[in-house]
Amino acid sequence: MVVTFSQQPRHVVSHESDHYCLLTTTKEKLHLLKMVGIDHCEVMEFTPELASLTAYEFMQLLHDKYQVVALVIGYDHRFGHNRSEGFDDYVRYGKELGIDVVQATELPAVSSSKIRELLLKGDLKAANEILGHPYQLEGKVISGFHIGHTMGFPTANLQVASEKLIPANGVYAVHVEMDGKQYQGMLNIGTRPTLANGDERSIEVHIFDFFDDIYNKVLHLSLVKRTRGEVRFASKEQLILQLQQDAVEIKSILRP
Repeated sequence: MVVTFSQQPRHVVSHESDHYCLLTTTKEKLHLLKMVGIDHCEVMEFTPELASLTAYEFMQLLHDKYQVVALVIGYDHRFGHNRSEGFDDYVRYGKELGIDVVQATELPAVSSSKIRELLLKGDLKAANEILGHPYQLEGKVISGFHIGHTMGFPTANLQVASEKLIPANGVYAVHVEMDGKQYQGMLNIGTRPTLANGDERSIEVHIFDFFDDIYNKVLHLSLVKRTRGEVRFASKEQLILQLQQDAVEIKSILRP
């Protein structure tokens, strides 16, 4: 069993108002955990009442409510009110409660801050290596500018959760999952500078050899490779030529 929270504890504890982007939303987290074979995931609501529990009280909650008899925690993880206690305290409490407390091995290369930094500068390859899987984006298909159709590349415009971290602008090779079926696609993240559409950032995916109406469908994207950054071309015709070249390159990347 994995125990996680439905919101960022830091927002409850410190009342921060800054926008803290997530690498995985709760829905995406549950999807990934299912893929790796976790039997059960308990999503707890992180309330001020829960935040006020001491480490002992929280462990008692895990023992009494979820029958936890072994607890694996991160090598540098602290929990409980004000996070004032440490691993030795957890071990002592565990002996009293009947919980075997195990500390996970440190993996220095794995850092959510490092992953965020890499994604924001466009180094998807390095970010995916740390993650151990392609970075994920999930969104509902909404009405867009309908410009892709006029250029031979119809796209699905995605509405992604506002708290989700969006990687650097550019073109990406992606696998697309929709209604349990798998497709290949070309993702563009950016402001479409060649078409002078202003500063509004969009997330649009062109699914190869697919022409159905999928408005309001939910797409799950796995970002495999960033092929180039966002570029302002001199004309729409040059943009179309580049998109054709992008499609050839991305199909080659995604070819089984």
